Amino acid sequence: MMDQITPTLDAPAYDVERVRADFPILSRTVHDRKGKPGKPLVYLDSGASAQKPHAVIDAMTTFMEQDYANIHRGVHLLSQRATDAFENVRTKVARFLNAPSRDGIVFTRNATEAINLVAASYGQRLGPGDAIVLSVMEHHANIVPWQLLQMQRGVEIKVVPVDADGVLDLDAYRRLLGPTVKLVAMTHCSNVLGTVNPVKEIARLAHEHGIPVLFDGSQAVVHGPVDVADIDADFYVFTAHKLYGPTGLGVLWGKPEILKTMPPYQGGGDMIQSVSFKGTTFKEAPARFEPGTPPIVEAIGLGAAIDYVEKLGRAAIAAHEHDLLSYATQKLAAIDGLRIIGTAPGKAGIISFVIDGIHPHDIGTVVDQYGVALRVGQHCAEPLMEHFGVGSTARASFGLYNTRAEVDVLAESVLAVKEFFGS
Repeated sequence: MMDQITPTLDAPAYDVERVRADFPILSRTVHDRKGKPGKPLVYLDSGASAQKPHAVIDAMTTFMEQDYANIHRGVHLLSQRATDAFENVRTKVARFLNAPSRDGIVFTRNATEAINLVAASYGQRLGPGDAIVLSVMEHHANIVPWQLLQMQRGVEIKVVPVDADGVLDLDAYRRLLGPTVKLVAMTHCSNVLGTVNPVKEIARLAHEHGIPVLFDGSQAVVHGPVDVADIDADFYVFTAHKLYGPTGLGVLWGKPEILKTMPPYQGGGDMIQSVSFKGTTFKEAPARFEPGTPPIVEAIGLGAAIDYVEKLGRAAIAAHEHDLLSYATQKLAAIDGLRIIGTAPGKAGIISFVIDGIHPHDIGTVVDQYGVALRVGQHCAEPLMEHFGVGSTARASFGLYNTRAEVDVLAESVLAVKEFFGS
């Protein structure tokens, strides 16, 4: 269970160059010009979306070429094969999260939709006098759905602060809990700070008050093992495209005993048990929350991505990324005028930084000319930017395929930024 990145010393290493060969896009160059070769791509934006290995691309292509059909409806061979393949991924995701039941795995379009599902459905039981606890480090996807609920049903939102290092203030969190709080919704790993929250303790404290917890695991599942049973999460969400899978697919884990008490989020298609003009009855979860044709091909891709990550080894990936994070922190921290935002112990492979007198967009634009793909801006975390007193940051986020040599290119390109702007 990932409360922080603590790689074991005996985690088997892997040949990163061999792994890089699995990702076709990593062999390309960028900014090629006539008569002038381009720069090798240094992709450090995996926190926004990770690149895809051949295994994922091939699995989706083969499925479309050999077995594609709609699911849950047809009696013909292809529909049965497609249904089996799709449902096998549901079982695989449950195992990946160590979820006690595959019946708690709901496929959505993305993690954002998964959180909106809970807000719109579970949230119907809330009203004035009820409260939801968030943290200041939340992605907008775990703020706005609750604000919509606030506008619709008058619930209160309480916010847990973080300290100067980006560590969640557990004492403040403890003080916020009480009889009016009906849900805690918090990120497992910050997409800006890399902070890995103590989710097991967060859930334990909430459960002492009978409060269910939702964790946004979009960043966490990428960097280390997640065990929803050990955490005792009531809801857990993540998205496929950050886990080396395709876009267009998210996952909601919900305890089946809670899901079965929740009304449908959207209506139509395969979530129906019976329809007449007198009324409609609905299937049990997870089908109740999967109206219409689901992202079938994308699910096949997610299944292949999970196979790829598990074959490489989640402990080995965590150890590799920890090494990159330590090396990059050392290199960047040595640059005069550069300040790292988020220095929590045990953080994940994410470094956000600012440089005195240089706008992050200018940093991103200049390093791009060196082939370095960074993310710049507010990272969909505007309240956190305000908390740290910065308008935006530049962010390097590492994946299982990055190398120390790429970190060197990043540091050299940042020094070039400072030289260009005379900083």
